[in-house]
Amino acid sequence: MPRRTVLKRAVAVLGAFGFARAVPGAGAPADLTLPDALPAERFDFETKAIEGWTTVDGQWAVEDMAGAPSGSKVLVQRSVKNAFPVIVAPAGPFGDVDVTMKFRPMSGREDASGGIVFRFNAGRYYVVRANALEDNFRLYYFDRGRRQLASAGVKAPALGQWHTIRVVALGDHIQAWLNGKREIDHRDTRFASGRIGLWTKADSITAFDDVVVRGAAASR
Repeated sequence: MPRRTVLKRAVAVLGAFGFARAVPGAGAPADLTLPDALPAERFDFETKAIEGWTTVDGQWAVEDMAGAPSGSKVLVQRSVKNAFPVIVAPAGPFGDVDVTMKFRPMSGREDASGGIVFRFNAGRYYVVRANALEDNFRLYYFDRGRRQLASAGVKAPALGQWHTIRVVALGDHIQAWLNGKREIDHRDTRFASGRIGLWTKADSITAFDDVVVRGAAASR
């Protein structure tokens, strides 16, 4: 069998399970964009701390941190006893949404990760996350348990340094970037709308800053 045919069949199989990544060039999906007129809401934790935020799990608090991306205050999750610490922002709910945040994995032996929660509703949500202990960037959904939807191989984000994650969800189409490079392009119809938030796992101690949200209000 020709080598090219074998490769095409392998890509098709991976795509069926949500693991394939678009190859740059002809035929690669374009970057998703929301209308320019949508306003942006920014959370830098300098003045309002986490007023209006909802802690789902974990120990979240605003702390002073030298070298923060903006100002001197950041949001830190320090619990090492929760499976999936989550805090949800007051903004939303949104249908289509574009979220960017910066995170600094500080420590963790089992896990050292940070992620963006989106379309959070009644405890169900999507999350895209990066882990300083693993060379992958992943999209999951959570509904009484976490299940993987898509994964990309990446260089593990370094401990003690700031990194950027961005996710755009437009209808059933989801794209995600790590440090400015789009790594995930996936479709899923499970959740249509909800709020956004931040996420860690297990014994991760992680700092977050510069959360920026642009979204279209969910239809009621």
